[in-house]
Amino acid sequence: MDASDLLRSSLLQLSKSDRLREVIEKAPVSRSVVRRFVPGSDRDDVIAAAADLTSSGRLATIDYLGEDTLDPEQARRTKDAYVALVTGLRERGLTEGGAVEVSLKLSALGQALPGDGPHRALDHAREICAVASEAGTTVTLDMEDHTRTDLTLDGLRELRADFPSVGAVLQAYLHRTEQDCRDLAYAGSRVRLCKGAYQEPESVAFQSGADVDRSFVRCLKVLMQGKGYPMVATHDPRLIEIAGALAAQAGRDSGSFEYQMLYGIRPEEQRRISDRGDRMRVYIPYGDEWYGYLMRRMAEKPANVVFFLRGLAARG
Repeated sequence: MDASDLLRSSLLQLSKSDRLREVIEKAPVSRSVVRRFVPGSDRDDVIAAAADLTSSGRLATIDYLGEDTLDPEQARRTKDAYVALVTGLRERGLTEGGAVEVSLKLSALGQALPGDGPHRALDHAREICAVASEAGTTVTLDMEDHTRTDLTLDGLRELRADFPSVGAVLQAYLHRTEQDCRDLAYAGSRVRLCKGAYQEPESVAFQSGADVDRSFVRCLKVLMQGKGYPMVATHDPRLIEIAGALAAQAGRDSGSFEYQMLYGIRPEEQRRISDRGDRMRVYIPYGDEWYGYLMRRMAEKPANVVFFLRGLAARG
């Protein structure tokens, strides 16, 4: 394991640390730096951020932060937050043509609740999908750790029966993902390919960054050669270049796939890709549950740690 892989593993462990979360949350300079990655806790904050992005020609997908909900009322509140978010976006004219969509985790909607948890989560998701469809936009199901991959893909199939545009997310670090790409590379299927941001065992996932990158390219070839709509979620300049070359080899035009990056990461590159005529969608998280998200983003690209620490030092 090289230094970068070791740092990633350490950060994923720290994402579960309540003690470190408390330290960071109480640090007077932390919140201003976090806002670079999470525009705020309130719906108005994220709608304003989405409006700013669309005014620059970029697209957006919004995630109301939270996962692993074990409280039925919290699951319902999360569903209500998404419904209110989509309604607010529609009122601002931001949903037309899918310019701004939403991303959601089934575990945040109650998937892990005892008894009928998976069914309850799907009912909540269907309500969000219905509101999004009426608003002229789409929903993407975020992927979580490997223990929920099959359950999430089962939910995807059920939702697509009524809402065919629901997007899937696949994680290149899992050994199974190349086959999942083949299964989902059909006409009308929206698939976001990312590297993956959870700590997974060697039995199910590639452990080195180089192996994950190679898997990403193999999976991307499958998606680009398929009939679906690939969503290439990476900040890696080399992988972005490879994605463009694979799209050209497959005879794809710029409207048949898109690039995706995280809010606050490489904004100049986001604008450059958008300005050259390619579709660029920015993943915007919001809400109070930002700590786990932030630490996974640090782990996904350890260079972000340097940015974060510099930000803290500049405001200290």
